[in-house]
Amino acid sequence: MEKDNKLVVAKDTWLDTFGQFVAGRLRSETSGYKPYTPSDPETLERTLRTGDILLVEGNQKISAAIKYLTQSTWSHAAVYVGDACGEPKEGEDRRQLIEVVIGEGCIASPLKRYATYNTRICRPVGLTGDDRRAVIDFMISRIGTKYDVKNIFDMLRYFLPTPPVPVRWRRRMLSFGSGDPTRAICSTLIAQAYQSVRYPILPEIKRLPGHMTAQSKFSRHEILHIRHHSLFTPRDFDLSPYFRVVKPTLEHGFDYKKLNWHSHEDHETTTADREFVVAEDATPEEEKPPESGV
Repeated sequence: MEKDNKLVVAKDTWLDTFGQFVAGRLRSETSGYKPYTPSDPETLERTLRTGDILLVEGNQKISAAIKYLTQSTWSHAAVYVGDACGEPKEGEDRRQLIEVVIGEGCIASPLKRYATYNTRICRPVGLTGDDRRAVIDFMISRIGTKYDVKNIFDMLRYFLPTPPVPVRWRRRMLSFGSGDPTRAICSTLIAQAYQSVRYPILPEIKRLPGHMTAQSKFSRHEILHIRHHSLFTPRDFDLSPYFRVVKPTLEHGFDYKKLNWHSHEDHETTTADREFVVAEDATPEEEKPPESGV
């Protein structure tokens, strides 16, 4: 019996070590990633509200597979919780996001972690204060939930950034394991949090025939069926008709007339082919529109 126990322990240790290795490889960054329009960190923080979902265009190896499988720009999602995680330790940044990271599980992270990434804010519309707090409390209560790295098969599938599977099966490939709470991905846990307060994301709508009335032969009733949380992806919050897309550059006032344009010219380009870019050091007093327009 003792020998058998030692074998089990040795096997679990080996699987855990190998699982950590696989998770580390999947989290390694791909080369050549360049964000197109990352939001200014200060503007992003000023725009975010508790309960907002921050979508991220990741550049990890697993990100490529998720973006392919979901046919979307977004490969990761996190919930902004503001100051709900308490004061940071000395020398640390305030942890304002709660997210699920492969190999780590559910963790609280600083917002500046995604300062150099393309992001999108998805805001639940009309969410009550009590439900907002319930969503935040749900996410905070899950901090420390770990992904079982011994479930190696679930991770190995993501080494193929474009797995050859039919479209109808791609979403299900994103579901980790058997739905065990220790095996969570980012959008799964967020979907659970919002479903816990009955806030819709992408509900399935079924129309059923009703009783005959004097006005019509059938009365139709819409019944909202909440989809299983394991099938939600980061893209769904962007597509949801119940989440508003918020763009930080537009939230605090925007006037295109005040942009300071610089032109790049060479001997092969004409005035009509000039490429205009916004100067990073532009100030309201110095900004002027280009003479020839864009």
